[in-house]
Order: sequence, then C-alpha cells, then structure tokens
Amino acid sequence: MNHNANNNEKGKAFHEKTKDSQNDTCCSHNANGEWQDVQMSDELENEPVCCMHKGSGSKKDDQKNDLKNELEEFKGKYFRALAEIENTRKRLQKEKAESQSFAVQSVIHDFLVPLDHFEQALKHSQNAAGEVKNWVIGFQMILDQLKQVLRDNDVEAFESKGQSFNPHYHEAIETEETQEYPDGMVIEEFSRGYMIGSRVLRPAKVKVAVAPSPKE
Repeated sequence: MNHNANNNEKGKAFHEKTKDSQNDTCCSHNANGEWQDVQMSDELENEPVCCMHKGSGSKKDDQKNDLKNELEEFKGKYFRALAEIENTRKRLQKEKAESQSFAVQSVIHDFLVPLDHFEQALKHSQNAAGEVKNWVIGFQMILDQLKQVLRDNDVEAFESKGQSFNPHYHEAIETEETQEYPDGMVIEEFSRGYMIGSRVLRPAKVKVAVAPSPKE
C-alpha cells in the first residue's frame, strides 16, 4: 500500500508540474506532435494567446498599407511622366510647325519682289505686236502659274486702291493733297500687298490722299 501511495503522490506532483508548465507557456504539442495554442495563466489572460503569433496580424496590415502607399506613389509618378512626355511632344510639334511656317514665309516674301518686277514688265508689254506679243502671252502663262503656287500655299494678294489707309495693311510711301478723293484714301498702289492665311505677309506700298491744308 505504501508503494501505491507513493505512486499516487508522484502522479499528483507530475500533474501539478505539467499544469504549471502549461500556464507558463503559450504553445505546446498536441497528441500528434503538432504545435497548438493553449490557454495562458489567469494573470496574462488579456495578453495575446501565443508569443509566436504576437503582433503578426498588425505587421501584415502595416506591410499591406506600405505596399499600397508605394503603389499609389509610383502610379502618380507614372502618370505625371506621361503628361510631361505628351506636353513635350505637343510643344515640339508646335515649334516644328512654326519653324517650317516661318521658313516658307521667308522664302515666299523674298520671292514676291521679282514677281512684282515680272508683273510690271508684262503690263508694259501689253501693246506689243508680232513675235513679241507671243512672248508676252507665254510669260503671262508663267506668271499665272507662279500665282497659283502662291495660292496653293495660302498666299493671296489683296486690293488696296480705293480703300481707306490701314497701317496694318498699307505702307504709305507718298501722299498727295487733293479734294478729288476723301482724306486717307489709297489712290495708287506701287506694289501689291499679300496675306498668308489671316496674317499680313507683306503690306502694300501705296500713295494716300490727304485733305489740302487750309489757306491762310
């Protein structure tokens, strides 16, 4: 009996020791040898269940938030870069178009002076006869073709004679006092003015009528 009593006492002591050990730890093995969470002691009942899992959920949430913030930052940089590239492309296209337009205008402007001389020479040859007349007809056809080239490039001559003087369209190189025409009217055109689109390519050189000065 003493032997059985000693065994019972040893069993109780082992049970108490095992119970205390389980209260001091948060993880143990189950019957299959796998880790499992166990109940903590009464003093730590408000703490996380397992020290191995402590704070793991909040760390994952923080990582997700950090990744989301980084993703939004990269997306913002990406779209800003796209906008800058598009703006640069449009600016370069505009500058290229303006450069080409300026080059065309410069060439056409220089081309107008010999065209004026050509046109004036043909006007003085209208009364020619014989073989010269045939030459005049041929040159007139060439002049018409040159004017068509100008029209194809949106360049048109405008009439000035009989119009009121406008400093945006006319360059007054001579004035004449007269009562025959209203003051400020263009009465003679020395060289024609030209427009390219809605802009003045070259103002017309004209003579302008002015009212006579009052006699003293």
